[in-house]
Amino acid sequence: MVCLTASAASAQTLTQPLGGAPQPFGPPPPLGVPSLSQSPPPPLALKQVVVNAGAIFAESNEPIRSGLVWRVFEDRGDTSQPNIVARSSSPTPSFTLAPGNYIVHVAYGFASASKRITVQSGNLNERLVVSAGALRLKGAVGESPIGQNRVTFSVYVPEAQNSEGRLVIANAKPNDVIRLPEGTYHVVSTYGDANAIMRSDLKVESGKVTEATLNHRAATVTLKLVASEGGEAFAGTAFSVLTPGGDVIREAIGAFPSVTLAEGEYVLIARHEGKVYTKEFKVESGLDRDIEVLARAAP
Repeated sequence: MVCLTASAASAQTLTQPLGGAPQPFGPPPPLGVPSLSQSPPPPLALKQVVVNAGAIFAESNEPIRSGLVWRVFEDRGDTSQPNIVARSSSPTPSFTLAPGNYIVHVAYGFASASKRITVQSGNLNERLVVSAGALRLKGAVGESPIGQNRVTFSVYVPEAQNSEGRLVIANAKPNDVIRLPEGTYHVVSTYGDANAIMRSDLKVESGKVTEATLNHRAATVTLKLVASEGGEAFAGTAFSVLTPGGDVIREAIGAFPSVTLAEGEYVLIARHEGKVYTKEFKVESGLDRDIEVLARAAP
């Protein structure tokens, strides 16, 4: 730090002759000496320091080349809200900082790492170690992959007091790269919007992408109320799909709504113009088909 010392200017007083202009007392200041009315020179700017940052995977020490979000906070040493002074999404950012104390934080999806640094002079190189990997998930029925918009995945962290665990991410799509801290996770795959659900426990290893396909035993059925087999479906029919025990699985209204169901036995109830029709049916995995209820079969 450079200290500047300014010499004090000579004190001056003004005398005001009665009815005349003010006259200075004593000689004027020599050239080059600032008077009290002049602004002091601006302080010299503090020297900036460049911090080059990067992240590596734990275990393998391989550099992380994508998916990073960096933030640099002022380290105030208290409990007040930290102030962000820089951020970047580059895998190897360079931050220009004034001398001081900082916290460098990097996020890799749901995993993160942070480090306290002191910036004084010269350039700094900082490498943060992240214990993280990723999941890439798919869904299938038998050998047939499930379409991108027909299956979603939810990822949970197992907890001792919770059989399913704490939700980390919901509604992830097939082939999404889900970046997570190293550990074991409970994955729930939902095919359609009814009861076609599969579960699996998967392990995420540092620096690796765990790929998994969750195989469903399910099929999609189209519900119809018809006057005769193969006939035209009645519009505005209200359908309810129940288990043999009477639990409602899915309700829909329309001429021929579709529903994806887990393999098993069901009861279909169709309501149209004040009349009720029923039919028992079975869902076989991978066998998509129409389920027709005959209107003449009403009791």
